[in-house]
Amino acid sequence: MKMDFATATFKNFENIEGHDMYDRAAVFGDFLQYMQDNGHMNYRLQNFSGCGPEMRVKTSIHQAGFDYVSFVSNDYLGFTQHPKVKAAAIQGIIDFGTGAGASPLIGGHFSYHEILEEKIASFFKRSKDSSVIYTTGYTANSATLMSLLQKEDLAIVDMAVHSSVYEGCILTNTKTFLHNHMESLERILKAARAQYRTKLVIVDGVYSQDGDLAPLREIVGLARQYGAYVMVDDAHGIGVLGATGRGALEQSDLLHEVDLISGTFSKTFGNIGGYVIANPDLINFLKFQSRQQIFSATSTPAAAGVIKAIELIDEEPQWQLKLWENINYFKKGLLDIGIDTGTTESAIIPVKIGDPHKTGDAGKLLLKAGIYTNPILYPAVAKKDARIRMSLMATHTREQLDKALSAFEFVNQKLDIAGQSV
Repeated sequence: MKMDFATATFKNFENIEGHDMYDRAAVFGDFLQYMQDNGHMNYRLQNFSGCGPEMRVKTSIHQAGFDYVSFVSNDYLGFTQHPKVKAAAIQGIIDFGTGAGASPLIGGHFSYHEILEEKIASFFKRSKDSSVIYTTGYTANSATLMSLLQKEDLAIVDMAVHSSVYEGCILTNTKTFLHNHMESLERILKAARAQYRTKLVIVDGVYSQDGDLAPLREIVGLARQYGAYVMVDDAHGIGVLGATGRGALEQSDLLHEVDLISGTFSKTFGNIGGYVIANPDLINFLKFQSRQQIFSATSTPAAAGVIKAIELIDEEPQWQLKLWENINYFKKGLLDIGIDTGTTESAIIPVKIGDPHKTGDAGKLLLKAGIYTNPILYPAVAKKDARIRMSLMATHTREQLDKALSAFEFVNQKLDIAGQSV
């Protein structure tokens, strides 16, 4: 089979007719080499330093590593490098070792897990609710939905939700509504009103590619009108949005108005893991019925750092304020160049280009200018909606932001990326 690599995407290699797993992998290897040869391989680059506004990265341009201004980390408040968070994680390892040693059900549930579950539940100020933690934020969504929704139920999902939600819905019925389109959602709710045992509307608080927000007030209102429940994954909103960093739900004054909140410890909280907040009966059900709880070990003792990070949201609110100074400054700088940043209202800033090949070229030129970013192509976004996706951090300096803006101005002069956006 002859494939046109110039127009191919990762999705083209999920299945190739007549090719067994080795043949398919070999063709995909040729495609990766094609990307490398064209300077478009901005993926799985080797980092020699921790998350931060500047990272030492090995690239095709700098094989020995080079210090790039980085916009690839979702460590929005810089807590992966916060001395108090690191000290707490180190103390957790000193006290408990490096791993849990078993699944929570049969010996792998420790006092730090109990503290973390209590801490994240109380963080959302839902006094009657409990939480369950998972190894990753991805698993928090997929495992929860697999356990709660079966063939008699219905998941109603925004088309732009995270892939973990789609995976979690494989055992149930799924209907998808147009992104943030309330008429589309209402049509589904109205048609499904008397057909299913459980109807659960699932949305993100902040969407990971465009950085835009769900219209949560309208969503909750419609769900209640038609007898549905609501689950919000606010992985990208916590620490960023809301008067006290409680995310999109706090910003919409809806912290107590949804049925399930899910999120991750891998972004604002500077570690790894996921959580779900809900009614205690639902949480107990998940602790004993979710396969990923029964058969998988959970957080390592380094999760003690997460406990400290949760506390720091309130103890050091200056990080959220500094983050928004950076967001507003950088976004204005891009708009002044004429670049399309879409509908973002968060720390995620997309540079919308449209043409996938030009997006790859933009990523290459940015690397040459010392800026580390992620070109995002289909199937992560629509084929005509390719973009450079960036995450802003509270710890970016003004000099670093200015260097990136200068680089984008240069890229725009070379490639006319402002004129390419669709």
